[in-house]
Amino acid sequence: MSTLQNNIHRLSHVAKLLCVCALMPMLTACDEFLDPDKGGALSPDEAYNSIEDLKNNAVLAIYECIGGDKESQGLQGTGRGVFDFNSLTTDEAIMPTRGADWYDRGFWRTLYQHSWNAGTPSLKDMWDYLFRSVMLSNEYIERVKAYQATHNDAVLNNYIAELRAVRALFYFYLMDLFGRVPIVTTTDVTTSELVQANRSEVFFFIVNELQEALPLLSESKSNLPGEYYGRMTKPVAWFLLAKLALNAEVYTQDNWTTTPRINGKTIFFLHDGEIVNAWRYCDLCCDSVGGYGYWLEPEFEDNFKPNNESSHENIFTIPMDPTRYKNRYNYFFRSRHYSHGAALGGASENGTSATLDILRAFKYGTEEQDPRFDLTFYAGPVIENGKQVYHDNGKDPLIYYPLEIKPDLTGSPYEKTAGARLRKYGVDPYANADGRACNNDIVLFRYSDVLLMQAEAQLRNGDNEELLLNLVRFRVDAPFVEVNLENVLNERYIELAWEGWRRNDMIRFGIYGNAYTDRPQQPNEQDGHTTVFPIPGDLLTMHPSWTQNPGY
Repeated sequence: MSTLQNNIHRLSHVAKLLCVCALMPMLTACDEFLDPDKGGALSPDEAYNSIEDLKNNAVLAIYECIGGDKESQGLQGTGRGVFDFNSLTTDEAIMPTRGADWYDRGFWRTLYQHSWNAGTPSLKDMWDYLFRSVMLSNEYIERVKAYQATHNDAVLNNYIAELRAVRALFYFYLMDLFGRVPIVTTTDVTTSELVQANRSEVFFFIVNELQEALPLLSESKSNLPGEYYGRMTKPVAWFLLAKLALNAEVYTQDNWTTTPRINGKTIFFLHDGEIVNAWRYCDLCCDSVGGYGYWLEPEFEDNFKPNNESSHENIFTIPMDPTRYKNRYNYFFRSRHYSHGAALGGASENGTSATLDILRAFKYGTEEQDPRFDLTFYAGPVIENGKQVYHDNGKDPLIYYPLEIKPDLTGSPYEKTAGARLRKYGVDPYANADGRACNNDIVLFRYSDVLLMQAEAQLRNGDNEELLLNLVRFRVDAPFVEVNLENVLNERYIELAWEGWRRNDMIRFGIYGNAYTDRPQQPNEQDGHTTVFPIPGDLLTMHPSWTQNPGY
């Protein structure tokens, strides 16, 4: 069992003592797990009085924030948070209203139609989660530095670098989602000092933090069990730098509704003493990831199966184990029909489905249907363990009807059965909590994404590399395609379906505000204002000097 696993139960108690709670009311309300008045908390002297304590109660403790078991918590796995705002606002997934189910005061329709505003439910919860994670990172960095003042152990610099890199990860999502956010690197800050930074400033702050941390990070593979399982290591940081460079045109645009993007060929990075443009830097970062020995798994589905820690393709994952971690993966449970969940020994919520747009991308129902469709979605008669699944009456076969999906299915003959459902993560027979507490580690970064980022960066830089895109396709015996930006975007749509990257891709390609099946373009959406979410209204009241993002 890894050190991270051994200490997982301790961490939830350690987190309660954090003095960061003194600052949190300026940004958000403290979550219960941060409440220092809760019983069982360790004192600072008990928690940080040795190298081992710092490792367990500061460095490893920050990873409690990567996953989650409550709504709006974690980077993936739970609902109404980062994943839903990145996926259910796009043309890849929809939560249709099914009679009395899933209306939820119009929340899911708001996401799908881009009709959100500063008071949209869960928007502030997502902000709170991300900033709470930043402030925890700051608290842990300060704890290590305080210990370092009287100790000269070399490993302390490594701990600080790792915590800075994890903080940069949380800032990546804050910047991507909200644009202009305050840069906070200390817990000793007052309300008046919390000033919104331009998006480009946040972008270069993140890049600088990762670049400075990289030399001190471990070279270990984060997805493999062991000391660095689930942690920020060099390949994880290189992946994130590649993602930042690929989106540099978006992230350096401070006035995204009024000024054109800066061309990526004129945005520069320093790499090994050489100044290179954004596309070349992305290319080099992808090479660096590949240098750590990742490759495409021969079987696509092996990346998502139970006990997928041995994947040679997964780069950064959220560790999952029904008995060791509180992290949950809710999307399988949320998508399947009730009877489907029952057939697997649990329950389900009969919700999220594939859109008509993504069905067309997969060429569903045609002779050219992509081989990954049946590995990604359930469609047609539902078969589990070789047996037909039936409705609760035990007579009618359960059949999913992908082409009948639409935003409101109330009164439709397909009210409960329209839509292809998530299949990507293999069923874990040893899972509990209706399959949500499973042994399938949640995949955040993987190598097929690296190859597709690299192919896109090379194309944007004027190169014509035919191999990378088609390597991803050949893995599943998909036919060769011409290498161009349209095909790269389409490949990302298929290969990375429901992995949390579609909004990011659509914004980069300038299509996020377009109307698509059953989603009208919002008034003035062509100005690009919906590519960034509004600053939650409560925060503007709390910080009178802050301004709302344009268009809201």
